[in-house]
Amino acid sequence: MVKIALLFPGQGSQYIGMGKEFFEKYEEVKRIFNQVNEIMGYDLKKIIFEGPENSLKQTEITQPAIFVTNFACFKVFAINYQLSTMDCLCAGHSLGEYSALVACRVLSFEEGLQLVKKRAEFIQETSKKKPGKMAAILGLNKEKIEGICSLAKSRGIVEAANFNCPGQIVISGENGAVDYALDLAKEEKAKVVLLKVSGPFHSSLMKEAGEKMAKELKNYQFHDTLLPVVTNCDAEITISGNEIKEKLVKQIYHPVLWEETIRKMFNQGVNTFIEIGPGKVLSGLVKRINESAKVLNIENEESLNICLNQSSSGSIGELKCAKKN
Repeated sequence: MVKIALLFPGQGSQYIGMGKEFFEKYEEVKRIFNQVNEIMGYDLKKIIFEGPENSLKQTEITQPAIFVTNFACFKVFAINYQLSTMDCLCAGHSLGEYSALVACRVLSFEEGLQLVKKRAEFIQETSKKKPGKMAAILGLNKEKIEGICSLAKSRGIVEAANFNCPGQIVISGENGAVDYALDLAKEEKAKVVLLKVSGPFHSSLMKEAGEKMAKELKNYQFHDTLLPVVTNCDAEITISGNEIKEKLVKQIYHPVLWEETIRKMFNQGVNTFIEIGPGKVLSGLVKRINESAKVLNIENEESLNICLNQSSSGSIGELKCAKKN
């Protein structure tokens, strides 16, 4: 039975200085960050490590920045663990799905970064044509929020976009419709939080971005996965590279089924989740889905050492520390 899941965060987890500790210690991570600027055409490394924060929040920059940091953290993970001995599943939240695919060798790092760069550009272009917003609604169930969205559609497009965990669902859509939906949610005593994003992601307003991504993906060969990936748009375990390519198009304008993804992993025997990349957003969601889950993360030296100590003591399933020279 599968025991371990590797999770990769998406947009919203970024912060200035992410990945810098690993950059300063690992030559492999230095090589990753140093090759990024050539692909991006600007000094992305400097923005990640030094800011300014306003730049790091721009979708065209945020998405490649998180992708690169996720891969750097995964590289450190792979250096310290015998990945080939692991029996595990992988998943990434929205943008993080690309990190999962590179970790599972569906794409190379360079190919993944090129696609993430294009994805961010397409999403930003579409958001300018069809502006909107996203907001988290806390304290209401799926049925209640779907009912609210149905009522709010009298003001425009508004849809459930992220089913993150029990009591936390994100809606996305046109400004007026989202605002009305939030008013309705407040009448139900729900807490609402506007998300700091630049558009109505994972809604039908992103169809044009999906169409552009479909054309771009035709230029890439997707390999079958080294480790099974649970995909965002349907929470299904997927190995076929061709299937994954099709699902990445749908992912742009379809809700992220994160709660269902994590429950699928539990049903496959996962009892330990390791979040690889900046922040602990996904770790928190996993605990809200199942408080008995063992959750760790790898984003800096402190979190890596905690993970290493846990695995050395044999308390993380099948995870084995790599032999040190």
